Amino acid sequence: MPFYHSLGQIPAKRHTQFAMPNKAGLYYEQLFGTIGFDGMSSLLYHIHRPTMVREVLESVDVTPKLAVAKNMLARKLIGFKVEPIITTAPDDFLESRVPLLVNNDLIIGLAAPRRGLTTYFYKNADADELLFVHRGSGRLRTLFGSLDFGYGDYLVIPRGMIYQIEFETSEQPRLLYVESHSPIYTPKRYRNHFGQMLEHAPFCERDIRRPQSLETHDEIGDFLIKIKKQGALHSLVYASHPFDVVGWDGYNYPYAFNIQNFEPITGRVHQPPPVHQTFQTDTFVVCSFVPRLFDYHPKAIPAPYNHSNIDSDEMIYYVDGDFMSRNDIAPGHITLHPGGIPHGPAPGAMERSIGKKETVEYAVMVDTFRPLMITEQALAIDDGTYYKSWLE
Repeated sequence: MPFYHSLGQIPAKRHTQFAMPNKAGLYYEQLFGTIGFDGMSSLLYHIHRPTMVREVLESVDVTPKLAVAKNMLARKLIGFKVEPIITTAPDDFLESRVPLLVNNDLIIGLAAPRRGLTTYFYKNADADELLFVHRGSGRLRTLFGSLDFGYGDYLVIPRGMIYQIEFETSEQPRLLYVESHSPIYTPKRYRNHFGQMLEHAPFCERDIRRPQSLETHDEIGDFLIKIKKQGALHSLVYASHPFDVVGWDGYNYPYAFNIQNFEPITGRVHQPPPVHQTFQTDTFVVCSFVPRLFDYHPKAIPAPYNHSNIDSDEMIYYVDGDFMSRNDIAPGHITLHPGGIPHGPAPGAMERSIGKKETVEYAVMVDTFRPLMITEQALAIDDGTYYKSWLE
């Protein structure tokens, strides 16, 4: 995220001696950066060396299993059919993740975890993670501090962040997740050359929730960390608690943004999807559809016009509300409109929209610049008939 933040204790000058109290030694500085030394970075100060690996355990291949590599069908996935996974480790947050749509740039999936991730720590060294919280609430715990989360929150977790997650709700948690092999940023056109959000942006820095409470654990022992790298999950035992940071500062850290704080951009006639953009990468964009007033030209058609996805595959995850452009859509459904063929409002949706003043829908859209492939798990929850839904 392109603005500065700091928590805890840090020395006056970077890369200099930072003494522990009572002359017990020096804190260990760690640069936590991306894209070599050119991307976002932060400096952390540890009680113990962050490099102490005591043991290397097993590695497990978690590469998604593909069912359709070259897809040319519009599809509807019934997302709430993704059930909590019952395993020998029922607390396992990672095993609840179900990859659905993938390419070389990202993985899109759903999760219905029974509980949080509290018995070990997790680090995705392959990808930035974007978690969208559809149901449930809890706390994201990281070496950069903690973030409380709830309904409608996007949690942005840059690659390499060590974290745990706790759920504090009787409601079954439901998450949409995206693993991105390129960094996730706010849209460039909404920032000036200093990185500040511009006045016409649909959200601003005040809407971003940054870590505010720093956990510092001075503990030696055996701490299991599962690290995802090159499509495999590697289990390592560290000799010190990974949350031993006494302070940090910089630009690279996890943060939260709630979809309900996205301020929609409207016009006299229907506005194209880029007005809904919330995040960008080099390989895809994320958009937020939120309650908004409809177009106010006297002959406006509020429903979206038919359009061809020539260069993008479009995935929409339906969260809540009345999805005015579709028929037979419910919360938790996913639609996929592949590039190369046109799509548009369902039969009757255009006519129904005329004269309407507003919509109350919430949805998350991911437009990818390269085609999406279908996993075996996605095929199992595909309704099989959606591609025919435009027939009268």
